[in-house]
Amino acid sequence: MRADGLLFDKDGTLFDFGPTWNTWAGMMIGQFSEGDTALAGRLADALEYDLSAQSFLPQSFVIAGTNREVAEAVASVVTTRHVDEIEETLTLGAAEAPLSEAVPLAPFLAGLASQGMKLGVMTNDTEYSARAQLRGTGVEDAFHFIAGFDSGYGAKPAPDPLLAFANQMNLVPERVVMVGDSTHDLVAGRAAGMQTVAVLTGMAEKAELAPFADVVLPNIGHIPEWLTA
Repeated sequence: MRADGLLFDKDGTLFDFGPTWNTWAGMMIGQFSEGDTALAGRLADALEYDLSAQSFLPQSFVIAGTNREVAEAVASVVTTRHVDEIEETLTLGAAEAPLSEAVPLAPFLAGLASQGMKLGVMTNDTEYSARAQLRGTGVEDAFHFIAGFDSGYGAKPAPDPLLAFANQMNLVPERVVMVGDSTHDLVAGRAAGMQTVAVLTGMAEKAELAPFADVVLPNIGHIPEWLTA
């Protein structure tokens, strides 16, 4: 085993980004615009979302951004609502997002745990949403550590929340793997002195991720083989 701990990003890593968040974003734009087509278009522009394709643009800040950043972008268009109210609406909505597991998570995580692996999640989403989604798929208890951008450790690409996982699990960073689908995840992992694994279940392509990753895998299901290679 080349590691003792695995720290996962959530969106685009544990959950396939497109089927989960592209659909959710379309629903939220519809909710905030309330049938106003022009307003929906301005919201889509602010979030870098293609309404006709029902998909985020590859460069959208939302893909790796925090819930607060998304709320501020919405508030810049929906000026009749306060950013805090919008942030709460997004948090509650994200907790109910239609999740698409990248692989069947329960057996995948059980297999890693059986090998003594410490498991964590660090997302730039809220901790509330993360826990709700993991609980909804029956895997919240599989993780020893779950943190969002609002958990008090900071947000990626800073290394601080990753190091918090290593410290709480009594692991040296070199024996921890940061797994993610964006450069935010991988840059944070490198800054923390961790190994980095990129997966292609997000919006970024291999060429974008490879310079920051020790390996690029199709999805997290390939990690056990890589750990023992």
